[in-house]
Amino acid sequence: MNKQHIWLTIFLLVLIWSGINPKDQFTWFLEVAPALIALPVMFFTRKRFPLTPMLYVLILIHCVILMVGGHYTYAEVPLFDWIADALGSDRNNYDKVGHFAQGFIPALIAREVFIRNQVVKPGVWCSFICVCFALALSAFYELIEWWVALLTGEDAEAFLGTQGYIWDTQSDMGMALLGAIVALLVLVKTHNKQLAALND
Repeated sequence: MNKQHIWLTIFLLVLIWSGINPKDQFTWFLEVAPALIALPVMFFTRKRFPLTPMLYVLILIHCVILMVGGHYTYAEVPLFDWIADALGSDRNNYDKVGHFAQGFIPALIAREVFIRNQVVKPGVWCSFICVCFALALSAFYELIEWWVALLTGEDAEAFLGTQGYIWDTQSDMGMALLGAIVALLVLVKTHNKQLAALND
């Protein structure tokens, strides 16, 4: 079994598990929709524009985060309920993990696309633009949440996942910003090596 088959097997197994008796079917669909969109995009571009191995792994991790959140809803992931109880908090912070990933992975996706298409050279400006891209994506996602809430009313409560926190939208974007910055600080050297290997 090659790496692509392993990737797809993990993706499908988690997706199937996630879709079995989720907490809320509508919320499940909204939460896993980005993963369902990513799968065919990666499939149809795998030969023309294959990604670095690291990026495929990170995208899979992000998809798993989305599917777990979809199954339980972000406000009720059991592990994070336990963490909240242990810390004496009333809030389940799994959604912050999701928004951190929403900055972390897209920043590296943007970096790879920008560099390989020679949109911008590696360096400070590249990192700055990648952070801006991740933050813009996070802000757009918050707009989508708002539009869904307007269209569906109370049905969107679990999707919004605010848990009564008035600064939820701003803190979500803040986590995405942090995720993007951390990704670029920690993984640029590894990413550069894998980009160089793709060109060999």
